[in-house]
Amino acid sequence: MIRQLPIFILSGLLFGAGLAVSGMADPQRVRGFLDIFGAWDPTLIFVMGGAVMVMMLAWPLQRRMLHPLLTNKFQLPSRKDVDRPLIIGAIIFGIGWAIAGLCPGPALIGLVLEPLSALIFVVAMTFGMAIYRVLPMP
Repeated sequence: MIRQLPIFILSGLLFGAGLAVSGMADPQRVRGFLDIFGAWDPTLIFVMGGAVMVMMLAWPLQRRMLHPLLTNKFQLPSRKDVDRPLIIGAIIFGIGWAIAGLCPGPALIGLVLEPLSALIFVVAMTFGMAIYRVLPMP
C-alpha cells in the first residue's frame, strides 16, 4: 500500500485536474449534456472519448504484461452479462446523475469548489452505497 501511494496521489490529481479543466465538475455542464432534447451541451463526449482513447492503448499493453507494476495480479472484471441488478442500478444512478448533475468524481471535487451542496450529495451518495451493503440484492 505504501509503495502504491505516489501512484494513487498522481492518478487522483490527474483525474481531479481533468474534471476541473474540462468543466465536468460543473453540474450545469453535466445537466446540459443530459438535456438531449433541449440546450444540449456535447462537451462530455470529449471527456469520455479521451478516456476511451487511453483505454484503447492500455488494454493491449495490459495483455502483454505478466502483472501490474505495483501488485501481483490484475483485478479485471470477469462478468460480461447484463442482469437485472445492473439495469436497475444504472437507472437509479442515471436518475441521481440527472437530478444532481454530479457523479462520484465531480462530487468529491465539489467538496472543494462548493462544499455545502457537495457535502449533502456525498453524504446521501455514501448512504445509498451503504444500503447496498445491508440489503439483500437479487
